[in-house]
Amino acid sequence: MKVAIVILNWNGKEFLKQFLPVVIRHSKDIADIVVADNASADDSVEFLQTYFPEVRIIQNESNGGFAKGYNDALKQVDAEYYVLLNSDIEVTEHWIEPVIRLMDSDATIAACQPKIRSFYEKEKFEYAGAAGGYIDKYGYPFCRGRLFMSLEEDHGQYDDVAEIFWATGACMFVRAELYHQFGGLDEDFFAHMEEIDYCWRLKNSGYKIMYCPNAVVYHIGGGTLPKSSARKTYLNFRNNFTLLYKNLPKERVVPVFAARLLLDGVAAVKFLFEGGFSDFVAVTRAHFSFYRHHHAIKRKRKLLQQHDVSHVYQGNIVTDYYLRKKKKFTDLKNKIN
Repeated sequence: MKVAIVILNWNGKEFLKQFLPVVIRHSKDIADIVVADNASADDSVEFLQTYFPEVRIIQNESNGGFAKGYNDALKQVDAEYYVLLNSDIEVTEHWIEPVIRLMDSDATIAACQPKIRSFYEKEKFEYAGAAGGYIDKYGYPFCRGRLFMSLEEDHGQYDDVAEIFWATGACMFVRAELYHQFGGLDEDFFAHMEEIDYCWRLKNSGYKIMYCPNAVVYHIGGGTLPKSSARKTYLNFRNNFTLLYKNLPKERVVPVFAARLLLDGVAAVKFLFEGGFSDFVAVTRAHFSFYRHHHAIKRKRKLLQQHDVSHVYQGNIVTDYYLRKKKKFTDLKNKIN
């Protein structure tokens, strides 16, 4: 079919049991459904073979993380569009068609996401994606409908089709041809922020990333790593530094990294004073990991284009949120280029 939904699974039998029937019910007539299993230690594969024989299973040889798991699986999937879908998402009726119509209308749209709302608090946006992703000038990501841990209720305030900076990997529609042309997700990220890096690479080459509000899904979030995980802190800080270095224009690298050293230091101290010693250590480890792998990341940078791109917030989301008490995206939008 034109569309292939690919669900990456790692020990997620319970999510598959809960959400896969809904995916099948709302998607089977318009999309191929594939589960890519990342060498699960539970009986996910046996469960799928027994109860969902109509679903194609791709068994990856190892758990190489989100990025490698998808890269390995998508080499074996033939479609015009891929939908990278988390296993802990509840889709809704007609969740595919509006996004595909939007992408069909403009060949420069490389990736798109639907509206992401919380599974447990359905009137609110969900952390991982909300109504589309942005970054500030120092590389801190946030979303329409979600600044840090402040989640807005959905009152239709973001019901416009909009160009954004990044689409969430929790439910990301991508053009298959471009996915392979741009090398897919960076496997060194393992997990977290690889979709931001991917979208930034596409934007640096002149493509658009879009948000489609006419499609809605509900996300549990934290299915693999909880939001309070020190491992997640480490990956987020490490990967954020990496995507900045790979994609920033040359003249922006030094000032951004100088600012980030200060801001990340403040974040580490905040973790420490709040009793998060493991998070303090995670931030420190993340920085040293970046420095240790700097030459390898530099080689990647040389293979890419770097330009000033649109939909970057020209303020500092950290100071605006914590010091100026700006809790909603609508307080920030006038500074987005």
